[in-house]
Amino acid sequence: MAVNLVNVEAVSKVYGTRTLLDGISLGVSEGDRIGVVGRNGDGKTTLIRMLAKLEEPDTGRVTQSGGLRMGVLTQHDSLDPKATIRHEIIRDMADHEWAGNAKIRDVLTGLFGGLDLPGFGQGLDTVIGPLSGGERRRIALAQLLIADQDLLVLDEPTNHLDVEGISWLAKHLQERRSALVCVTHDRWFLDQVCTRMWDVQRGDVHEYEGGYSDYVFSRAERDRIAATEEGKRQNLMRKELAWLRRGAPARTSKPRYRIEAANELIADVPPPRDKSALMKFANARLGKTVFDLEDVTVQAGPKTLLKHLTWHLGPGDRVGLVGVNGAGKTSLLRALGEAARTQGEVQPAAGSVTVGKTVKLAYLSQEVGELDPSLRVLEAVQRVRDRVDLGQGREMTAGQLCEQFGFTKEKQWTPVGDLSGGERRRLQILRLLMDEPNVLFLDEPTNDLDIETLTQLEDLLDGWPGSMIVISHDRFFIERTTDTVMALLGDASLRMLPRGLDEYLERRQKMIDAAAPAAPASAGKSSASGDARAAKKELQKIERQLNKMSDREGNLHAQIAENSTDFDKVAKLDAELRELIADRDELEMRWLELAEEA
Repeated sequence: MAVNLVNVEAVSKVYGTRTLLDGISLGVSEGDRIGVVGRNGDGKTTLIRMLAKLEEPDTGRVTQSGGLRMGVLTQHDSLDPKATIRHEIIRDMADHEWAGNAKIRDVLTGLFGGLDLPGFGQGLDTVIGPLSGGERRRIALAQLLIADQDLLVLDEPTNHLDVEGISWLAKHLQERRSALVCVTHDRWFLDQVCTRMWDVQRGDVHEYEGGYSDYVFSRAERDRIAATEEGKRQNLMRKELAWLRRGAPARTSKPRYRIEAANELIADVPPPRDKSALMKFANARLGKTVFDLEDVTVQAGPKTLLKHLTWHLGPGDRVGLVGVNGAGKTSLLRALGEAARTQGEVQPAAGSVTVGKTVKLAYLSQEVGELDPSLRVLEAVQRVRDRVDLGQGREMTAGQLCEQFGFTKEKQWTPVGDLSGGERRRLQILRLLMDEPNVLFLDEPTNDLDIETLTQLEDLLDGWPGSMIVISHDRFFIERTTDTVMALLGDASLRMLPRGLDEYLERRQKMIDAAAPAAPASAGKSSASGDARAAKKELQKIERQLNKMSDREGNLHAQIAENSTDFDKVAKLDAELRELIADRDELEMRWLELAEEA
């Protein structure tokens, strides 16, 4: 029987006049892998902070089993800005110790791209203070994953990770034995990692068995029963369920009778997009030319990101753009955006970009644009337009579109200055769509958006007739909203990937393997086996020497402290200590070489 790790009993929490959690009772046991979903502001973070005893409930109690080893990743880290990455992750472990630990090597490679931390100027010895929030977050996550835990509580662990990093983290968590409670808006990640779901809604928490796909089915089923009061949400959940079942039926872990029930539930739901109708409408709005690139070079300062790029973005094309950080995704969109803004007058460093005469571009950048903080939400939208044509006969008022994006009638009168980061992001997307563009560039549109808002955005984009390029680390969003995946693999070229993100991850792994130093050729299996045995034997000898050196180093430090007033003796001891440290460093380097051979 699984041991109970944390119990939440009749817990309530009120902020101001708003009840976030109302009499909640839950439990986390050994082996549980729980995903926490719900609208922003409904209490997901508050719930897991109370689980971790970082916040006290107003009523009820939270109990943890004795001796529970819990690791918590919060939205704000507690890293020492004066410390180095080495100090925060490796602590005082010698190089040969941590480099010989398979878990530490796996975490550093998975989160930072290599043991030498290639993205950081001083590697492990980089000081934390000047680093960005995303870099600090990866350090905090590495710190957690290296330790042994009974329970991991993670708040948005995929933030600031790219597609490869998210894929690695999912695999790593699948292989860990520790229980997991995870708040994330990354639906692909939830499907890979979780076996139970908690849905935080209006003060209550609904529990579901299975991952995200199973949760969608259960929600759609529940909403169908309550169709009269939840008609809009029911339709959205059924539409998403239809996409999940038709595109990837293996994602559900439910028994066959549940699969058949899901198929029956979506029998009358059409495909998410009528591609031929949208293409016809897009042609009418855009003509034949949208963006034509001929032998283009894209630069960021002195660095060449793309060269000899010839590419045609046509009417109705929906492209997901993926690639390693720094490969030039955002720079490419900026170059196209500048060409569109100036009607082709501003061109890239080399080559030419031809822009269609009818192109009306809306560009959602990663930065949230400044708005007058005194404006009300509805006023900020109406300043763009009162009504919007969404294509296929769909027309909405500013107020209706606000409601679809989670701004209730009361919320529409909130000053922009009082909105959270996620709400401002929603408002930014809203204003772009209200301007009726026929080309959309979306750079990380899923940042700060909850799952329900993402579902609503996907629903709007399904019927949106135009050309679209999406940059995102959210695999689910790219697969759901685009028809083609293009990749920047860091070699200054753009490639189409017929098999999408699976092919991207495969290609990246091959590039990493090819860049790794080749193993020396051996005369045969017996020779390789003999070399490995010899390496292991020498490793053991070096480890014994290093242990003796460690003891000697401790004695020297003690002698220096005892004779602190005898300057001649301290000088001799210090010289001996320096010589010992130099010898130890040489031995540790030899140990690392042998560890690779072995």
